[in-house]
Amino acid sequence: MIGVANEVTFREADSSPEAGRASQERRDHERQNLSKQQILYFMKKLKIGLNGFGRIGRAFARIALLRGSCEITAINTRKTGPEMLAYLLQYDSVYRKFGMEVKAEADGITVGGKKIVASQLPEIENIDWDKYQVDIVIDASGAFTKKPDLEKHLKGSVKKVVLTAPAKDDEIPFVVLGVNDKEFDFKNNQIISMASCTTNCAAPMFKILENNFKVRSGFLTTAHAYTGTQNLVDDSGKKLDRARAAAINIIPSTTGAAKAVAKVIPNLKG
Repeated sequence: MIGVANEVTFREADSSPEAGRASQERRDHERQNLSKQQILYFMKKLKIGLNGFGRIGRAFARIALLRGSCEITAINTRKTGPEMLAYLLQYDSVYRKFGMEVKAEADGITVGGKKIVASQLPEIENIDWDKYQVDIVIDASGAFTKKPDLEKHLKGSVKKVVLTAPAKDDEIPFVVLGVNDKEFDFKNNQIISMASCTTNCAAPMFKILENNFKVRSGFLTTAHAYTGTQNLVDDSGKKLDRARAAAINIIPSTTGAAKAVAKVIPNLKG
């Protein structure tokens, strides 16, 4: 959880009357010790602003909207209009039709009858997140991966920025859930990177190996699905390997996952 307050969890030890009374007393005690700020935090939903609405942005939106644990109030893209936003959220070739009704409006979309305002602004400094009381910006644009750019989100109501790609500088820390999220200092880090898909696959395995046996050296190979940056048919591209048709070729590439794993498991550096 990226929060303004501390996370409080309540667990039942067993179902006996004595345990139930003890658990209730513990809950009452913990609630009494919550500050006013913490109580308000738990009562209100975090408001989310999405910058970028590609594969990751839409997947996040689907999960967040169905869970209802936070509220998406604004979506910004470089040039995608409301009609296309609504269509791509409603229908997906992999995840199939979305379970909530999505409609396009003049200035945004409605999901389950709730409005989400949309804008088309390529530069971060022009996005008015404060107008929609956004608490956390999820930057899934793929265009901004360095701290000087992402810091521009941090104004007005925005308290945190979550980057859905690996950061391309050493100033933004990486977080991989189940690996370093428990000890991570969320309070004093306003911008975090959720690393890459490969890092999220590899880091949990290396953590288990390191915790139980210790890792002296490692080798990593990943088989990755093709992405939107590749060609459907052979055509010119920025690099020779990217010029080949994605669906019918196995294309060797490189990964920064080894360095990223060491960022979330410092013992593996070197």
